[in-house]
Amino acid sequence: TVFCGLFALSPQAFGQLQVKINAEDPKFDSLPSPDLGGNTGQKNFKPKDWLEVEVKVKLDARNAPKDKHIDRLTVKWYVAIENKTGEKGAPKYLLMEKQITHVNVPIDEDFYLSCYLSPATLYRITGSSRAAKSSVTAVGGEITCDGAVKPARFSSRGDASGNPWWNSAAMQRTTKFPLLSKRETPFHMLWWDRYLEIQPERQ
Repeated sequence: TVFCGLFALSPQAFGQLQVKINAEDPKFDSLPSPDLGGNTGQKNFKPKDWLEVEVKVKLDARNAPKDKHIDRLTVKWYVAIENKTGEKGAPKYLLMEKQITHVNVPIDEDFYLSCYLSPATLYRITGSSRAAKSSVTAVGGEITCDGAVKPARFSSRGDASGNPWWNSAAMQRTTKFPLLSKRETPFHMLWWDRYLEIQPERQ
């Protein structure tokens, strides 16, 4: 469990919102593209694998609002995958990043955060349409929210304190292969109450 924002004991802190973020180790799995059906006619297709990454989170707070919610929580995701593109001189690992802001965040209630890699991205990196879970080298991230003193880190490789693995020189940051929010996937309408609501993009 990762703790963020230790409750301050100074007199100045009384009456101010103070949040401690409890984040479990992230989990990742392969999910086949869903067959959503509907009345648009049936089409034959062979589902390919998405990569889903999620982390379970719970907030504890001192001086919490009466509605037991905070307005916003932001998570910065990092997913590292072994680079099998075959490009000459390419780095060993590719690092994808994604920042997602959530709204209507409950206090003292379990919820999940998630991000995704598409089948097309996974196939291009790994050369396989069935390698979503096995292709992942590491998953990690950083969570911030209203009232937290400092960010909370989580990682599939143990301790994320100090200089975390996603700052390693062996990781080549890239925007060529995007991480996606749940809203950007066909899973958008599934398991709705398991995940936090995503802040709409500003027009």
